Amino acid sequence: MQPDLKQPVFVTGGTGYVGGRLIPRLLGAGYRVRAMVRSPQRLSCRPWGQHPHLEIAAGNALDRNAFVHASEGCGEAFYLIHSMNAHKGRYADADRQAAENMVAAAEQNGLTRIIYLGGLGDQDHEALSPHLRSRHSVARIFQAGQIPVTNLRAAMILGSGSASFEMLRYLVDRLPVMITPRWVHTPCQPIAIGNVLDYLEGCLRVPESAGQTFDIGGPDVLTYRDLIRIYAREAGLRPRIIIPVPVLTPWLSAKWIHLVTPVPASIAQPLTEGLCVPVVCRDSRIRQIVPVELVDAGKAIRTALERVRQEQVKTCWFDGGGRLPPEWTTCGDADYAGGTVLGGAHRIVLAGDAEAVWRTVSAIGGGNGWYFAHGLWRLRGMLDRLAGGPGLRRGRRHPTDLRVGDGLDFWRVIALEAPRRLLLLAEMKAPGDALLEFLITPRGNGRVELKMVSRFLPRGLLGILYWYALLPTHQWLFEGLLRSVAARTGLAVDSGPEKAAMSAMLECRW
Repeated sequence: MQPDLKQPVFVTGGTGYVGGRLIPRLLGAGYRVRAMVRSPQRLSCRPWGQHPHLEIAAGNALDRNAFVHASEGCGEAFYLIHSMNAHKGRYADADRQAAENMVAAAEQNGLTRIIYLGGLGDQDHEALSPHLRSRHSVARIFQAGQIPVTNLRAAMILGSGSASFEMLRYLVDRLPVMITPRWVHTPCQPIAIGNVLDYLEGCLRVPESAGQTFDIGGPDVLTYRDLIRIYAREAGLRPRIIIPVPVLTPWLSAKWIHLVTPVPASIAQPLTEGLCVPVVCRDSRIRQIVPVELVDAGKAIRTALERVRQEQVKTCWFDGGGRLPPEWTTCGDADYAGGTVLGGAHRIVLAGDAEAVWRTVSAIGGGNGWYFAHGLWRLRGMLDRLAGGPGLRRGRRHPTDLRVGDGLDFWRVIALEAPRRLLLLAEMKAPGDALLEFLITPRGNGRVELKMVSRFLPRGLLGILYWYALLPTHQWLFEGLLRSVAARTGLAVDSGPEKAAMSAMLECRW
């Protein structure tokens, strides 16, 4: 079946792990794509974000009118939205509402089909996790509508940057001896991310797949213990010693995973809960309808490791998450809108050009560190991790490339205008909302100014006390960081570092 260039393919969840890989694949195959995302700039800054066949529509999945407007004129649709945060108590309600909005929009606009990526697992199993129950519920909502649905049910997805792979990678890399829960013996059928994309695109090409539910998985039925063994082999590590115990619940397992890996407990908990029940394909009809060359777990892990080592990770598990900028950061608001915004600024003037400074600023964080007071940054990251935040272990997707929406240690990139501006929103645990902005401004005569601006909207008295208690440390830290940036660029210091006047928020584009 040839791509229909008259009607775009509607894609939801385009900034997520799977959606961020499916969209460029569809574009490369000749399809027109319309992607609905909360933050359009997160897609427009991707390498394929300016593709002539890509349309980006802003919309929230919980807003039915946004769904209707975004999907108008489209043909088939991919639904790749999943709630994975166990700390959001009403995720099942949000899943249900978003699915009902998709159905309403599809029926109103006459979409021809919905292709849904759901989850494996017997829906009647007594130990089925709440998240898998929610995914089955979404499938039933779609199937009860008037629009034909293709329901693809998958278990663990293995690929560079996937939450399942990162959890496995850090556990095996860091722990030569593991005390594990009983679910390490539960059978599962993991699938490589490349095969997931094969099936998604393949169903689009095969009309006969409409109205069907298919189980998709790789060629191997394994246990998590098997995966640990396979990963150690592919990574060139010694075999890991595994000691199963009956007392580790998914909740306790998630807390341990949170401390050892970059995957937070809120994501680790649904992943581990999903491993408590068998997630194995019960039929293989999809292999005849959409024939693909299946990749075994060993090759999937080997490929993922190669992508990590080559710094070619296309999407990460945290791409689609993160907060949108708080309302008080909206341009044009007064400084006191929503409360008193506290802040400070420091500057340094260097002899050189903006590009040289930008290369150093945009490479900050992750494996490159924060250039100054490394021990203090590590301590703050450790405390944040203990408090349930992302800490520094999340790192960054790429050591030098940065784009809007990227996680950057315990920050999130919410605006980026090379080579002049980088704006970060704090995702660390703190009694308020914090922004950190880097501004690079040419000053003539071969000089360039680098300014760091911090803004903080406290929550209550605790937030105010938090800000003022750390104010002397922040002044010392920011001025030291500016000196370190100057040293890394190799540019001579013309003046500073010193305090500077607070600048107004620049034009926002998120």
